[in-house]
Amino acid sequence: MKVSGFTFIRNAILYDYPIEESIRSILPLCDEVVVAVGKSEDQTLELIQAIDSHKIKIVETEWDLSKRQGGQVLAEETNKALSHVAPDSDWCFYIQGDEVVHEQYIETIRAELLRWKDHQEVEGLLFKYLHFYGSYDYVGDSRKWYRREIRIIRNGLPISSYRDAQGFRKENNKLAVKEIDAYIYHYGWVKPPEQQTAKQKHFHSLWHEDEWIQKNIAEESFDYTNIDSLKVFRGTHPQVMKNRIQRKNWEFTFDPTKKSFGLKNRFLYALENLTGWRVGEYKNYWKL
Repeated sequence: MKVSGFTFIRNAILYDYPIEESIRSILPLCDEVVVAVGKSEDQTLELIQAIDSHKIKIVETEWDLSKRQGGQVLAEETNKALSHVAPDSDWCFYIQGDEVVHEQYIETIRAELLRWKDHQEVEGLLFKYLHFYGSYDYVGDSRKWYRREIRIIRNGLPISSYRDAQGFRKENNKLAVKEIDAYIYHYGWVKPPEQQTAKQKHFHSLWHEDEWIQKNIAEESFDYTNIDSLKVFRGTHPQVMKNRIQRKNWEFTFDPTKKSFGLKNRFLYALENLTGWRVGEYKNYWKL
């Protein structure tokens, strides 16, 4: 079995993306990892080049910011990386620049890759998600956070990144997938407040016109307290995140009993916690 990892990144240092940790977290599962490195305003290229692994395959790109509406450029960069994976790979493992795989799931993921390798009806593998917010001690647990997404796709099919690169489609059709018992740790909402503000402005610039950003994105440090619901994280973080977590230099605390919901969302939150059913959940896949 052969597995190709793929990802894209630009301005990782400027916006504090844990891209090195992301790549290192999937290296044990991959025979190669293709990294599409966009022309940056910092030393992102040098950061990726410094990763000591023969598996890294760098593709230098330039983002077409005329395609920023709706995050289209993100999908385009994802597809650039995907187009450079080895043609004889069985699977392609996608990881975004703020996502990390915990080492405790490596053997589970490997077993699932082997289990479904020859089942051609399985077009991808579906992961569960933990979305960290504010600090490494809290995760989002409300309906605003997506619970699952495809991160492994079968190679050799006409599959491409969908919309803003959150998921994938095959000729605009949802993929048929198997859910596996493994989590993606999403750290996009954990960074110094000043860099979170800068990242938000940059991210929204890939969706909206400048006038919208000036009106809707504040200049001051990001206010992490403006959140509806969090719970305390009781587990461990991936080993590759150890140094980054030790370098944390800001404080954020939150009362997890505080729930800033309206009546409808309070009911839906309680229903989901009781039954596991999320009413109206968007699913960009078909579960087999």
